Amino acid sequence: MEIKHKNSYLLLLIAVLACFTACKKSESYNDPASADMTKPGVVSDIKVDNFNGGANITYKLPDSKNLLYVLARYSINGQVTRETKSSYYSDTIKVDGFAKKQAYEVTLYSVSRANVKSDPLIVQVNPETPPYLLLKPTIVAEADFGGIKISAANTSKNSVGIILLEVDNTNHSEIIDQHYTAVNSINYSLRGYSPVAKKFGYYVMDTFGNISDTTYTTITPFFETLMDRTKFFSYRLATDGAIGYGWDLPYLWDGKTDGSSNGWHTNPGGTLPIVATFGLGVSAKLSRFVLWERPDGGDKFAYGHGNPKVFSIWGSNVDAPRDVQLPKSAPEGTVLGDWTNLGNYNYPDPPSGLKPIAHTPADNDFVKAGVSFNVPLASPKVKFIRLSVEGTWSNGNFAHAMEMAFYGDPR
Repeated sequence: MEIKHKNSYLLLLIAVLACFTACKKSESYNDPASADMTKPGVVSDIKVDNFNGGANITYKLPDSKNLLYVLARYSINGQVTRETKSSYYSDTIKVDGFAKKQAYEVTLYSVSRANVKSDPLIVQVNPETPPYLLLKPTIVAEADFGGIKISAANTSKNSVGIILLEVDNTNHSEIIDQHYTAVNSINYSLRGYSPVAKKFGYYVMDTFGNISDTTYTTITPFFETLMDRTKFFSYRLATDGAIGYGWDLPYLWDGKTDGSSNGWHTNPGGTLPIVATFGLGVSAKLSRFVLWERPDGGDKFAYGHGNPKVFSIWGSNVDAPRDVQLPKSAPEGTVLGDWTNLGNYNYPDPPSGLKPIAHTPADNDFVKAGVSFNVPLASPKVKFIRLSVEGTWSNGNFAHAMEMAFYGDPR
């Protein structure tokens, strides 16, 4: 009986080893998926639908039972050759990344499961102007506070990069910024420059490595400095939100941003918009401000609770501005009594792309670092500020923030 058991174990071991060997042999990726080396036929009935930077090629598949996919091979700019594939379930293949609006040759192959290619079929496509070249002439580079402001229209919403150069006195240029985006309206600033004339250059590139020509311009940045927060003071008005939990307004400019101490906080039960009013201590033309919302602490406050999600900044240059009930929303530049709407803002979503409630530690670090918002160049000088919160991340009836800092020209 014991010998029978040993024999059974031996037979089982041999079977397992045989199976393992067979499995290992079938996992060789160098083996063709089929032993049928028949050359497939070529595609036919070609139709080309051109678009900006590329084309969709529609065809009739060959009557080849062993067909796996259709391959397109083409040069996009004389230096880079691309390949795209489309399975036998489709009758269309997309070719894109072309550098210019001109005729290009695309070579099509039918490919079998044994990796056998058909005879080549050359198709001509005529892509329209590529998105990166459509964007280039829309770029406006102009002076901004402490630097240069770039705006452009990316109507196709394709991924593009605006590359900014700094040119020195010897005409040597160096890349100082690379701004990649797929949004339709591009608007950003690069700061840190003194108010002296500076030569800049910029060009556009796409995800395929195509590069536009470079445009050069000389810009003199506007003077900018950080407003002295020791001069800020509360200027409470009747329509301001009622302070709650001892988080009084002066904590909004005490230099403490990490959430370990008090900030500004209103009582629950208020009505929207929730407003806080304070003086700058000087009359200044503002360029931007930084808002530090309440980060995670004992609870998950970031992207939640009373942190502002949609808000406005109103300003007044009157020595003693009168109270006025601010609307939940109003167009930029709206004047109500002594107050002017300086801008409407949306706090950005978590950089991770996750929903606010599921934000990551890195998203919380983004909140703790503070978020900068631009004040429109056309805005008037102001002595007083009203932070008007239209909506919070929790859609509640109270608001809070840790800190605000303002930049501009108080001269």
